[in-house]
Amino acid sequence: MKTTIRKMGNSQGVLIPKPFLAQLGLEKEVEMEVENDAIVLRRPRNKTREEWADASKSLAHSGDDRLAMGDFGNADDSELEW
Repeated sequence: MKTTIRKMGNSQGVLIPKPFLAQLGLEKEVEMEVENDAIVLRRPRNKTREEWADASKSLAHSGDDRLAMGDFGNADDSELEW
């Protein structure tokens, strides 16, 4: 199938027919890369932040969840009323 490259705002793009998206199970996000002179779209392998909760629990359990830069305030914090 041939399609036209169209102007979309400050970018350019192509419209992907709905049956193609449905056949591949593509919904709101895709991974996009160039492989061998082709633009390849794939379902995202991992959802954004998918494993963050488990990773943070693991860090806390190991005791390695301390602040990287330590605790420090802002220069004018002493003037604030709490």
